[in-house]
Amino acid sequence: MSRKEFSRMTAQRRVIIEELDKNRTHPTADEIFERVRQVKPRISLGTVYRNLEILADQGKVRKIEVPGGPMRFDARTDEHSHIRCKICGRVDDIEVEEGTNLKDRVKDDMGYEILECHVEVVGICPHCRS
Repeated sequence: MSRKEFSRMTAQRRVIIEELDKNRTHPTADEIFERVRQVKPRISLGTVYRNLEILADQGKVRKIEVPGGPMRFDARTDEHSHIRCKICGRVDDIEVEEGTNLKDRVKDDMGYEILECHVEVVGICPHCRS
Protein backbone atom coordinates (compact mmCIF):
# COMPACT_ATOMS: atom_id res chain seq x y z
CA MET A 1 0.00 0.00 0.00
CA SER A 2 1.34 3.38 -0.92
CA ARG A 3 1.99 6.14 1.61
CA LYS A 4 -0.62 8.25 -0.15
CA GLU A 5 -3.29 5.54 0.22
CA PHE A 6 -2.33 5.06 3.86
CA SER A 7 -2.53 8.79 4.61
CA ARG A 8 -6.04 8.99 3.10
CA MET A 9 -7.42 6.31 5.41
CA THR A 10 -9.43 7.03 8.50
CA ALA A 11 -7.47 7.17 11.74
CA GLN A 12 -9.10 3.95 12.91
CA ARG A 13 -8.06 2.03 9.79
CA ARG A 14 -4.51 3.35 9.99
CA VAL A 15 -4.16 2.19 13.60
CA ILE A 16 -5.67 -1.21 12.79
CA ILE A 17 -3.24 -1.74 9.91
CA GLU A 18 -0.28 -0.50 11.98
CA GLU A 19 -1.11 -2.89 14.82
CA LEU A 20 -1.72 -5.79 12.44
CA ASP A 21 1.51 -5.06 10.59
CA LYS A 22 3.56 -5.07 13.84
CA ASN A 23 2.61 -8.64 14.47
CA ARG A 24 2.90 -11.79 12.36
CA THR A 25 0.76 -14.02 14.59
CA HIS A 26 -2.38 -13.55 12.48
CA PRO A 27 -4.50 -12.23 15.35
CA THR A 28 -8.27 -12.44 15.71
CA ALA A 29 -10.45 -9.31 15.59
CA ASP A 30 -10.71 -9.43 19.39
CA GLU A 31 -6.91 -9.53 19.74
CA ILE A 32 -6.56 -6.63 17.29
CA PHE A 33 -9.20 -4.71 19.25
CA GLU A 34 -7.20 -5.14 22.49
CA ARG A 35 -4.06 -3.78 20.82
CA VAL A 36 -5.80 -0.91 19.02
CA ARG A 37 -7.62 0.09 22.20
CA GLN A 38 -4.26 0.84 23.83
CA VAL A 39 -3.69 3.49 21.14
CA LYS A 40 -7.31 4.61 20.67
CA PRO A 41 -9.09 3.90 23.98
CA ARG A 42 -12.51 5.04 22.71
CA ILE A 43 -12.63 2.68 19.72
CA SER A 44 -15.35 0.01 19.87
CA LEU A 45 -15.11 -3.67 19.02
CA GLY A 46 -17.77 -3.13 16.35
CA THR A 47 -15.65 -0.44 14.71
CA VAL A 48 -12.67 -2.79 14.59
CA TYR A 49 -14.79 -5.59 13.07
CA ARG A 50 -16.33 -3.27 10.45
CA ASN A 51 -13.00 -1.78 9.48
CA LEU A 52 -11.33 -5.19 9.22
CA GLU A 53 -14.10 -6.28 6.84
CA ILE A 54 -13.68 -3.12 4.75
CA LEU A 55 -9.90 -3.50 4.67
CA ALA A 56 -10.25 -7.15 3.63
CA ASP A 57 -12.77 -6.24 0.90
CA GLN A 58 -10.30 -3.61 -0.37
CA GLY A 59 -7.49 -6.19 -0.40
CA LYS A 60 -5.44 -4.34 2.23
CA VAL A 61 -5.56 -7.21 4.75
CA ARG A 62 -6.24 -10.91 4.31
CA LYS A 63 -8.83 -12.90 6.23
CA ILE A 64 -7.79 -16.40 7.29
CA GLU A 65 -10.56 -18.85 8.08
CA VAL A 66 -9.72 -21.28 10.86
CA PRO A 67 -12.04 -24.30 10.99
CA GLY A 68 -13.88 -24.28 14.31
CA GLY A 69 -12.20 -21.06 15.39
CA PRO A 70 -12.46 -17.30 14.97
CA MET A 71 -11.42 -15.54 11.78
CA ARG A 72 -7.82 -14.35 11.83
CA PHE A 73 -6.26 -11.48 9.92
CA ASP A 74 -2.98 -11.10 8.09
CA ALA A 75 -1.23 -7.88 7.09
CA ARG A 76 0.53 -9.75 4.27
CA THR A 77 -1.68 -9.78 1.20
CA ASP A 78 0.80 -11.44 -1.13
CA GLU A 79 0.29 -15.11 -1.87
CA HIS A 80 1.86 -17.23 0.84
CA SER A 81 1.05 -20.36 2.79
CA HIS A 82 0.21 -20.94 6.44
CA ILE A 83 0.66 -23.54 9.13
CA ARG A 84 -2.02 -23.79 11.82
CA CYS A 85 -1.75 -25.41 15.24
CA LYS A 86 -4.56 -27.93 15.63
CA ILE A 87 -4.59 -27.38 19.41
CA CYS A 88 -4.42 -23.61 20.01
CA GLY A 89 -5.27 -22.26 16.54
CA ARG A 90 -2.04 -20.27 16.18
CA VAL A 91 -1.29 -19.44 12.53
CA ASP A 92 2.19 -18.78 11.15
CA ASP A 93 3.50 -18.04 7.67
CA ILE A 94 5.38 -20.71 5.75
CA GLU A 95 8.07 -19.53 3.40
CA VAL A 96 8.12 -21.75 0.32
CA GLU A 97 11.17 -22.09 -1.91
CA GLU A 98 11.11 -19.52 -4.67
CA GLY A 99 10.14 -21.01 -8.01
CA THR A 100 7.62 -23.40 -6.45
CA ASN A 101 4.36 -22.45 -8.11
CA LEU A 102 1.49 -24.66 -7.04
CA LYS A 103 -1.02 -22.62 -9.04
CA ASP A 104 0.77 -23.27 -12.34
CA ARG A 105 1.23 -26.94 -11.54
CA VAL A 106 -2.47 -27.47 -10.73
CA LYS A 107 -3.48 -25.46 -13.78
CA ASP A 108 -1.18 -27.45 -16.07
CA ASP A 109 -1.90 -30.89 -14.55
CA MET A 110 -5.64 -30.53 -13.96
CA GLY A 111 -6.81 -27.83 -16.38
CA TYR A 112 -8.32 -25.56 -13.74
CA GLU A 113 -8.40 -21.80 -14.05
CA ILE A 114 -6.94 -20.80 -10.68
CA LEU A 115 -8.56 -17.79 -9.02
CA GLU A 116 -6.78 -17.96 -5.67
CA CYS A 117 -4.38 -20.32 -3.97
CA HIS A 118 -4.19 -20.76 -0.21
CA VAL A 119 -2.21 -23.65 1.21
CA GLU A 120 -2.56 -24.50 4.87
CA VAL A 121 -0.54 -27.04 6.77
CA VAL A 122 -1.93 -28.28 10.09
CA GLY A 123 0.31 -29.40 12.94
CA ILE A 124 1.07 -28.79 16.60
CA CYS A 125 3.04 -25.63 17.47
CA PRO A 126 6.15 -25.72 19.67
CA HIS A 127 4.26 -24.14 22.60
CA CYS A 128 1.53 -26.81 22.59
CA ARG A 129 4.09 -29.60 22.14
CA SER A 130 5.91 -28.65 25.34
